[in-house]
Amino acid sequence: MTPRRNRTLAVRHLGLTGYRAALERQAALVERRRSGEIPDTLLLLEHPHVITLGSSGDRGHLLLSPAELAARGIEVHEAGRGGDITYHGPGQLVGYPILDLKPDHRDLHAYLRGLEAVLIGVLRAFGVEGERDESATGVWVRGAKVGAIGIRVSSGWITSHGFAVNANTDLSYFDAIVPCGLHGRPVTSLTRLLRREITPAAVAPAVVAAMVAEFGYGSVRDWSAKC
Repeated sequence: MTPRRNRTLAVRHLGLTGYRAALERQAALVERRRSGEIPDTLLLLEHPHVITLGSSGDRGHLLLSPAELAARGIEVHEAGRGGDITYHGPGQLVGYPILDLKPDHRDLHAYLRGLEAVLIGVLRAFGVEGERDESATGVWVRGAKVGAIGIRVSSGWITSHGFAVNANTDLSYFDAIVPCGLHGRPVTSLTRLLRREITPAAVAPAVVAAMVAEFGYGSVRDWSAKC
């Protein structure tokens, strides 16, 4: 994508954050980005166990009853993003870019492909070759999904929601859904692929580096203390 060398990317590490709280924080930051009060911002966090449904979400892809979900401590939320159904939980690094796509990035397809390039760059930093699937958004390794993407773009071309990378995620929780509505497609994690423990904290620097490489930011600042 066109470099943004005149822009700063502010990075905020939020740690474990409830899904509803993250939605509220994103909404507030979208307004602040729209008004020019803050620069492009990347939120990095983990969620407690939660299943989210996007704008094309099919409740039929949720495979557990309310009682079973409660027994496993899994919440369910309407997400307000694009896409179908997905799972978030501890061990998965979630990235929410709050970006102003004006003036030269007003192309949703290109933005999605840019986020896929970011995730491919993250995997490459760990010596893993990720790939796209022309029929499904996200990033895959040997047919198994390791990175999911679901975005929202508000008026003024301000983005929210984003992507998730399975680091040392407990993959058994994906059994509660048909991930992204794709029947018969497995999920995987960096820990499983590399056969050694890879934590979200270890993945975070690679995500920041890949965002800078793909979008061409001139500088990066850690704004975690300003949350």
